[in-house]
Amino acid sequence: MCRSVSTPRRPRVAVVFGGRSSEHPISAVSAGSVLSAIDRDAFDVVPVGITREGSWVLTDGDPERLAIEGRQFPEITDASGTVVLPPAAGGELVTLDPAEGAAVLGGVDVVLPMLHGRFGEDGTIQGLLEMAGVPYVGSGVLASAACMDKEFTKKLLAAEGLDSGPYAVVRGDDLPEAERERLGLPVFVKPSRAGSSLGITKVDDWADLPAAIATAREIDTKVLVEAAFLGAREVECGVLEGEHGGGPEASLPAEVLIDPRHSWYDLEAKYLDAPELVIPPKLPEHVIATIRETACRAFTALDCAGLARVDFFVTPDLDVYVNEINTMPGFTSASAFPKMWAASGLEYPKLISRLINTALRTQR
Repeated sequence: MCRSVSTPRRPRVAVVFGGRSSEHPISAVSAGSVLSAIDRDAFDVVPVGITREGSWVLTDGDPERLAIEGRQFPEITDASGTVVLPPAAGGELVTLDPAEGAAVLGGVDVVLPMLHGRFGEDGTIQGLLEMAGVPYVGSGVLASAACMDKEFTKKLLAAEGLDSGPYAVVRGDDLPEAERERLGLPVFVKPSRAGSSLGITKVDDWADLPAAIATAREIDTKVLVEAAFLGAREVECGVLEGEHGGGPEASLPAEVLIDPRHSWYDLEAKYLDAPELVIPPKLPEHVIATIRETACRAFTALDCAGLARVDFFVTPDLDVYVNEINTMPGFTSASAFPKMWAASGLEYPKLISRLINTALRTQR
């Protein structure tokens, strides 16, 4: 008698992107790269876009529609697919009737929140998924929130004995004279809870500080002023949660060499005029070893999970300072995180599979 052999169901993965933050377009570009590389034989993929207004839209996930074209970033709107969750009006909760889109989302085994910035990388969607009992890729609520807020990132790093350099939090509309003297010029003024270099201004004259604070406050009410590391090299390092309970693993680091047309690593330098990445950097082996070890220490100190990209400044004297930690780093074709892991022997599709399988195994 012949017996039919059933094929095991592939895990259903919801790739969620876009979102309500100022980093909406970067998230969409990252998702396009992921959707073009994810192993469709291993995973059943459900692409879900979130509009700037908060609608959840079931899309076709066409990577070409999520690419930068002519220096124009993609945008998720209600017209991008089938709206399965409309935004609430006036902060009210919304009740949905059963629908085809809702049924598709209801069968998801794990979520890959390819979201950057507020309402995605800051612990909010992580809390939503935990309440729903749905596993997800990446750090939990606390680590996501702490790494999103640069003030608390610095405080937790300091508690671990890791230096991130001099900084001040702007509580009012200006910076006291004593703080100005302590930090010196130039400084970088930035939103405390944002990424992709949005809202950041380099200040070479204190007369320009109020305007820089106002620019940062267009994105976040909390503003940081950081001392510049003159002559420092910008180096990044990828970290993955260890497999089968092991400790975190660090990739080969990458030095970021920005286009000479840009004086610093701003949004255009990151995504429109792609920087050159030197992997590994031309640094002494002991400095590279320090960077990788420090990246893992920072990952553990902030209680990260899944993945993170740790950014560093390396001074001319070869001192290493942690700049920040990104719990959901960019995944575009120009992004350092996948390139660093590819150079370390883990190609893009396998990197994505590892992240998803880690989330399924740990059931965060």
